[in-house]
Amino acid sequence: MARTTETKRLGVAGRKGITSSHQWITLYCFRFNRKSHFGGRSHACSLPHCRPITARILFMFKLFEGFTDPFPKGEPQRPPNTLWAFCRHYTRGFEKPLIVMALLSTAIAIIEVSLFGFMGQLVDWLSTSSPDTFLTENQSTLIGLGLLVLVGMPLLIAFYSLLIHQSLLGNYPMSIRWLAHRYLLKQSVSFYQDEFAGRISTKVMQTALAVRETVMKSLDVFVYVMVYFTAIVVILAQADWRLMIPMLIWLAIYVTVQMYYVPKLKKVASEQADARSLMSGRIVDSYTNIMTVKLFSHSQRETQYAEEGMQDFLGTVHRQMRLVTGFNIWVEMANYLLVFTIAALSIYLWITSAISVGAIAVAVSLSLRINGMSKWIMWEVSALFENIGTVVDGMTMLGKPITVTDKPDAKPLVVKHGGITFDDVSFHYGENKGVINHLNLNIKPGEKVGLVGRSGAGKSTLVNLLLRFHDVESGRILIDGQPISEVTQESLRSKIGMVTQDTSLLHRSIRDNILYGNPNATEEQLLKATAQAHAHEFILGLTDPHGNSGYDAQVGERGVKLSGGQRQRIAISRVLLKDAPLLVLDEATSALDSEVEAAIQESLNELMQGKTVIAIAHRLSTIAAMDRLIVLDKGQIVEQGTHQELIAQNGIYAHLWAHQTGGFIGCDEDEVEEAILA
Repeated sequence: MARTTETKRLGVAGRKGITSSHQWITLYCFRFNRKSHFGGRSHACSLPHCRPITARILFMFKLFEGFTDPFPKGEPQRPPNTLWAFCRHYTRGFEKPLIVMALLSTAIAIIEVSLFGFMGQLVDWLSTSSPDTFLTENQSTLIGLGLLVLVGMPLLIAFYSLLIHQSLLGNYPMSIRWLAHRYLLKQSVSFYQDEFAGRISTKVMQTALAVRETVMKSLDVFVYVMVYFTAIVVILAQADWRLMIPMLIWLAIYVTVQMYYVPKLKKVASEQADARSLMSGRIVDSYTNIMTVKLFSHSQRETQYAEEGMQDFLGTVHRQMRLVTGFNIWVEMANYLLVFTIAALSIYLWITSAISVGAIAVAVSLSLRINGMSKWIMWEVSALFENIGTVVDGMTMLGKPITVTDKPDAKPLVVKHGGITFDDVSFHYGENKGVINHLNLNIKPGEKVGLVGRSGAGKSTLVNLLLRFHDVESGRILIDGQPISEVTQESLRSKIGMVTQDTSLLHRSIRDNILYGNPNATEEQLLKATAQAHAHEFILGLTDPHGNSGYDAQVGERGVKLSGGQRQRIAISRVLLKDAPLLVLDEATSALDSEVEAAIQESLNELMQGKTVIAIAHRLSTIAAMDRLIVLDKGQIVEQGTHQELIAQNGIYAHLWAHQTGGFIGCDEDEVEEAILA
């Protein structure tokens, strides 16, 4: 994650005097919206001026919060793969407040250094003027200075603080997260199969903060420092050009130390960001699959697995801290050398009458100010390059191209009949070995087709190609004569209802999960779907630790609080509610016991009426009554026909049927035959 958080940003701002403004605002919020410590009741201030002041403060907060949009509209595009182009991509909409921030930072730096210079003049005035005439002679200057310190600077800093805290610190990274999240949702299924879910979410959170800190530090800190040091050199030169020499020598040493350590810190920061993501991914993986961990009694193994990730991360932290320690020692040595040299040279120049006492005060004060600022700059530059490393690491994931995209002129899919055609389709997952090889299959509108074959024959791959989770490598797939590569993915999948063997539910309520099939469904339609799926009764008995029950109960991550059969019935309810013209059943009843399966099969038969259906099942009895059975082997169709026709061929299907009815799943062949004939 980005090292410098909002709290650290407050600390940085504090070095410019902003904490006082923050405390002023906090004081007013407490003063006019306080709570009693006796009973905890809220008491509004009774004074007539209090509410208007509170309203004005709240108005200012909301005004600045509304200057930038944390949820920009428009389709998210692939970000560039170079650092500054990547940052610029995610900075759109925030350019103006960032420029204003840099200008305000410049003004604050100039005024602060000018105040140091004026303090030197004030010392000279005090040493040469008479106490009786001092105020009358310098009245206008002192009043102007007082107005600048008491009114001008607080207003400037308040405006700067509002811009930073209300317009940028919250909205800027949220905009990045929003755009990155929407882009990642467009990624293909294979992208998520290759990455930890925890690793992806960590990258989004880390990179958003890192981009913010990289851009804001580059503008704010660098501009502030550049202006500050330039102004310091000018003021010292005005006193005596020889006072610039220690400053320039210190600056050369400081830059040399930065140039040596910063690239090393940048490299280790990139390694650290990757190690942190890997560590988080391993931990999340263990939590996500906690049932498997418990089932195989592998808590110790998972502990070791996580420890390896933590050790790798800790190794990068140790390397980083070694560099920081060396960096800090060199900077401290240069700082105190500067303070000593400036003080000694100032005294020498005063002895030779080259400068005044006021010039000594200015020179020594500025050297002490530099001593404090250099440590702040060291940490800010270190944090900057650490954030740059995090951004570079995040770019590799967030900037990956989307492999399955809609064509610019893609149109919505229109399904009038429901015919499906696989025309000379080949697909190998990018490898040389075949998965689907030159497959041709025509499914008529309203036809119920069962896909049969051994594991790895290509059944699920064929369905994934139909859903366009992957693009075919050759050939084409058509629905009602429309190539699916020429229609939008959203419209394609909206026309296909699917129940999978690995039913994964969202960590939301039962109601939300079922309405995922049709968010606009009425309560009556919802209850009808759950009744058809034989889910209504068990749903009413559900509760969660938050006091919710029935349809409002939370299902837990991936639906872990439900049994496999319950999850399957929720999934079937969802598809019943969707009522799509094309239906895919991938082991739809595999998690159900025989009694519940028999009850749901009737509902599925009703659901299949008027639809084109593709069903996959290893338990052949569940699909034996389909209009046509397609037998796949090594990505090719080797047999097809009705159940009786395939039994008569005495091929792969007959062999699989004989195994299952011979006792492998306890199926009574005579009963199955009667069901098929019925």
